[in-house]
Amino acid sequence: MGRERKVSTSRVISADRQALFDLVADPRVHPLIDGSGTVTGARDGLPERLSLGARFGMDMKAGAPYRVTNTVVEFEEGELIAWRHFSGHRWRYRFRDVNGGTEVTETFDWSTARIKRAVELAGFPERNLRAMEATLRRLDRLATTGSVEHR
Repeated sequence: MGRERKVSTSRVISADRQALFDLVADPRVHPLIDGSGTVTGARDGLPERLSLGARFGMDMKAGAPYRVTNTVVEFEEGELIAWRHFSGHRWRYRFRDVNGGTEVTETFDWSTARIKRAVELAGFPERNLRAMEATLRRLDRLATTGSVEHR
């Protein structure tokens, strides 16, 4: 098929690369920066900081409430972090120094999903792209002002 099963969005944030990485590597921050509105809370027993192989749970709501456990599957300190959950797709963040701050790129990668076609038929790539744009706006606001706007 040769089709790339990834969608990405980037934003330059006027903040230190390591500081931004540290925010994303703290699973307790995920409900604050989530732009989809589906991450409602961090579950008990979270690691204080994510690392390769770390597992962390989130309370979610998309129609009905549910829980998800993620595993960090890619990790390069200060530069890259990605996790996946049971369906196999990945959420990836890359951090790169640029003029004016840090370019943060978030990617939804369903090339590793168990049922790729179902992800596409459900419209997740398009929906997740909009949510990632909102997530990066929220990350920007948190990093530069110390708070995020209410939904």
